[in-house]
Amino acid sequence: MANHARITTALLLVAGTGSRLRPLTMDAPKCLTEVGGLPILERLIRNLRFQGIERLVVVIGHMGGQIRDFLDNRARGMRIDYIYSPDYRTTNNIYSLWLAREQIQEPFLLVESDLVFDASMLTDMLQSDRIAVSRIRPWMNGTTVTTSGQWVTTFHVGSEGNGRHSHYKTVNIYSLSPPSWDEVIKRMGRYISEGRVNEYYEAVFADMVADGMLSFETVFFDPDHWYEIDTIADLNEADRMFGMSSKVHAGPDVHRLLTPAMDSLPLAATND
Repeated sequence: MANHARITTALLLVAGTGSRLRPLTMDAPKCLTEVGGLPILERLIRNLRFQGIERLVVVIGHMGGQIRDFLDNRARGMRIDYIYSPDYRTTNNIYSLWLAREQIQEPFLLVESDLVFDASMLTDMLQSDRIAVSRIRPWMNGTTVTTSGQWVTTFHVGSEGNGRHSHYKTVNIYSLSPPSWDEVIKRMGRYISEGRVNEYYEAVFADMVADGMLSFETVFFDPDHWYEIDTIADLNEADRMFGMSSKVHAGPDVHRLLTPAMDSLPLAATND
């Protein structure tokens, strides 16, 4: 039976090094990069607060102290529980999600920390077992899904969309009910015990959807009102979408470098 309780807890994964945004992330976490005049994390917290989120569970790693200081100041009035990932340089987001297994027993919203979007689009995500998806635009890459009606039928992890009518980009926002979360934890446990700590957690979701162990109802995000920030080019495009120039909020005198070559810097870690 579906759980219709409105979600008031959000899990934020902010452990990654943000290697594709170097040199901006050499002195500050990726989530404190500004888009449209606001740090990504501040915009996210404002959106969550606007939607009635009361508790944050935050998995930190790279420059986690800066993130704690920022949230302790900007997210006052919200309960915040921090989880430190000591292996953030050598693991991917499946491991960050795994570390949260003992902290959350209630329905929750899983949100990646490199997203900017309009707060209103979260409204329909505050019920359990839903996935934010978007029609595909040329800038989008990564995991996509196919759907039947309003339900996800297949995940395509790490593959670009092929333009079919039923093919959509994942926004990297999910909601999970306690029963679904329990099953996800069990499946993740298999991955972790096999040493598969460099996987994306979407691989777990893909397996479970294929097995009929997990169902996601789709919530559509307007592709012109959200953006995922991975590279300097993404930062520039998000600025055009949300207005104003971007810069790093924290760190000693780090400013935006608009050199195209920055996007070709090699990846040094998987948890980005």
